[in-house]
Amino acid sequence: MTKDTHLPVYSPGEESPERRLKPGPPQPWTSPVFVSIPGVHNRRLRIYVPNVVLLQRLRLSRLRRKRGSVFVGILCLSLFFAVLLMTRGMSGSDWKHEWQNTVGEPATLVFHRKDLQQIWKWEIDSGHYPSRASIPRQIGMKETLYNPVVPFKASKPKPRPHYPEAEYVVTDAIGTGPKRIYLDIQSQPPNVAYPPRPVPGSIADLDEVMRHCDFSKNKYVRDCLEVLRIGGGLDNGQRFRREDLDEWKYVYVEKPVNETEETPRQPTQDSRGPQRKAPVDPDEGLAKRKGVEWEPQVILSRPPIQPSLPQSADPCDPEHPRIFHMFWTGPFTDKPYMALLSFLYTQNTGLHLKEWPTSSKVCRPQFWMWINPGPAAAVPNPNAVQDMFTQLKQSPWATPFLHPRFKDIIHFKLWNTTEHLDGVPEIKEEWRSLQESLFNSGGHIISVKKKNITTTASGTTGTAVAEDDLTNRAGSKSSSSYDRLSVILSDMARFVLCHRFGGIYLDADTILLRDWEELWGYKGAFAYRWSRLPKYNTAVLKMNKNSALGTFLFRTALKNGLDFHPMTVSRYTADAHLQGLLLRLPDALFDSAWLNTEDYQRDRPPQPFFTEFKHLFETPQQSSASPQALGFHGFFRGAYSYHFHNFWWKPFDSARNWPDLGPRFKVAENAARAALMTKKEPDTPLTGAAQAVVESNGRTISQAPPYLVTPDNDKRDLDWSTVLKRTFEAYLRGEIPNMYGEWLTWS
Repeated sequence: MTKDTHLPVYSPGEESPERRLKPGPPQPWTSPVFVSIPGVHNRRLRIYVPNVVLLQRLRLSRLRRKRGSVFVGILCLSLFFAVLLMTRGMSGSDWKHEWQNTVGEPATLVFHRKDLQQIWKWEIDSGHYPSRASIPRQIGMKETLYNPVVPFKASKPKPRPHYPEAEYVVTDAIGTGPKRIYLDIQSQPPNVAYPPRPVPGSIADLDEVMRHCDFSKNKYVRDCLEVLRIGGGLDNGQRFRREDLDEWKYVYVEKPVNETEETPRQPTQDSRGPQRKAPVDPDEGLAKRKGVEWEPQVILSRPPIQPSLPQSADPCDPEHPRIFHMFWTGPFTDKPYMALLSFLYTQNTGLHLKEWPTSSKVCRPQFWMWINPGPAAAVPNPNAVQDMFTQLKQSPWATPFLHPRFKDIIHFKLWNTTEHLDGVPEIKEEWRSLQESLFNSGGHIISVKKKNITTTASGTTGTAVAEDDLTNRAGSKSSSSYDRLSVILSDMARFVLCHRFGGIYLDADTILLRDWEELWGYKGAFAYRWSRLPKYNTAVLKMNKNSALGTFLFRTALKNGLDFHPMTVSRYTADAHLQGLLLRLPDALFDSAWLNTEDYQRDRPPQPFFTEFKHLFETPQQSSASPQALGFHGFFRGAYSYHFHNFWWKPFDSARNWPDLGPRFKVAENAARAALMTKKEPDTPLTGAAQAVVESNGRTISQAPPYLVTPDNDKRDLDWSTVLKRTFEAYLRGEIPNMYGEWLTWS
């Protein structure tokens, strides 16, 4: 008799429901599919797609109704497009191709891959690549390269990659240069009130700067400035205890290589095995500009020979002249005046010495101010140089810099567009075909008719056009009358000047904040980042004279309408994989407020905290105690310069809007005060001498009456711009030393 247990009983061959419901190993929702990448035969792209088996079970078990199939189809499509968008946005990938170009931006490339290889090789052989950063794989370099300005670094041999020979490329150059000694720069007692000048011949390791300052790596401007300040010795002893400040050293000097030290040996044979057949298309993966032919074989000069010793007898290398270039159109105002004052206040010009010693170990920098007389579209007349100096002598803001004390360091030069474009060998035979569309900015062309491009002796247009006509503007008088043509012309001028003469170009709305010795020592080319965007801003541009990079840029620009807008230049280098040859430095070095003005890093801003660029001229009341309390030393300390982004119409010092340089330049001051009075009170009658100063271009400023003054209307809280101007002017008056504690000597 069986006992009723109320439990189900199954026959031995029947499976229980518990066993049927027991879960097996978890099934993944996706399964990988490997897809070949065009042009990259040694790699496959892994794409995850929905697991068909799992979806089939889901459809059979839970989605019995017809709408289940529709749901599964929509899910598959959504996953497919999501994967596609993610793979297209992989900015860190090294296999970008034509289909990954930014939407709406056509390709700009006109050079074959073999020419890009030659450009890279020329720049490295010339010592213009003092970096260990890798050469892009897309360049397809096959030849072993040796870098004469990077120290040799012994390392274990890397295992041979399993690439077919046709796909094996060189991405690293072998360093053969001198060793680097990184400096601990500090003020030494008893001279601790001011920072020391940089060591002559020192060099900035911009790889280290990028490590501490790169915005794309989530580095803050505030932290970057601290590293720049301490590593450059600008802290004046105000150095707080840290774990390891050696990590913040970025300035070095080169030590000659000892023959007994380990140095790389030239390989005697190719260790990569037998040669294999190259790809059918050597330019596979490069996106050429549509509608133009490939450039013929690039012709480059012989790379300059690198000196055997880091320190040569002459501190000034003719291949790397220390010239600041600046371009200016229209009447000379307080903006270029401030740029020149900041140059005198910060750079090692030797003004504290009676004479510049011929045996000096310092290369004396120069400032070349390029003047474009009249509107940007105007053609200078035959007497343009004489007229330019006449106008400079009549300008209160310019005439102080014509003093003989500055004749070796400040030079005013006439800009002539035709002459300069003819001076660039890469485009001199072809640029005239684009003369009607010469003003090209980002593909937006401003057409200038020939009847509007003639000039009179005074530098103004000779045709009867409206005063506010775009082609007739000479300088920006307000935000509504912006001189757009001059801005476009300056976009091109900076590349022309650096390619022809070498040096560093600065926008006229730039104030220098420290000695640039170690940046001059850096032999590569650089600009800086466009705020949050991975693009160039060429408000600061360093390029080497007659370089392969310059050849590439001018030939590429010629085939793209001579467009030198920084966004377009960013496309030139990106399409050709040459970004490493024009290093994009963090904007913290030259434009420390930019990220804050665009709502970035406001949780930890630098000092001062500007949320708008106009705060330089109109400091907010909540932070208006800072300028007078901190002074010049509290203004983005550590940065090399500050770019205030236009605002040409706002005076630096609204209460004392004249060159306040003391008795030595009293004539210029009186002339500026007279002009200011006539502007404020147009009905006030003036004496004949004052009228001559204000209205007549044919008389000199020496006729200005000394009694013409305007009342001072100082704000109780001075703005940052006012504090900077009065600091620089106090140095020229002999009341204070410069930022390095050196007093100006007039004779």
